[in-house]
Amino acid sequence: MTTAVDSNVLFDLLSPDSPRSQAARQVLDEWYEQGPMIISEPVFSEVSVAFEAKEALEGFLNDSGMRLITSSEALFQAGLAWKDYLGKRPRPLICPRCGSDNDVRCAECGNSIRTRQHLIPDFLIGAHATVHADRLLTRDRGFYRRYFSSLPIVEY
Repeated sequence: MTTAVDSNVLFDLLSPDSPRSQAARQVLDEWYEQGPMIISEPVFSEVSVAFEAKEALEGFLNDSGMRLITSSEALFQAGLAWKDYLGKRPRPLICPRCGSDNDVRCAECGNSIRTRQHLIPDFLIGAHATVHADRLLTRDRGFYRRYFSSLPIVEY
């Protein structure tokens, strides 16, 4: 079974001071034993900030047994999901962990504050996992369950 890995998992792994660092290492080791692990272009781009050179990031991926997979089909599917999101963008803020709606109000006037919580990279990662993997390893289960409901999510 192929596992797509979200950038938040890799950031946890690459941040030794993170309270989730050890858990990220354990879950990656566990899923590596069960089959290939892949990342999408947005994950590659987001995680690149942790490396001084592209070769260092590529070495990390190679050592970790992860492959970068490019895909025009995933790009197209992400665009469709993005269009759906824009058309139905929820007014309340969505908790990335559980997916519940939350209303945030201005302390001064009481007006409901609306913000765009997700950017196209979120949709690219979800569509990529849907097209190329059997599951997605992430900490953002609420978002992915809402917009990619057929995608099995693994959270640690």
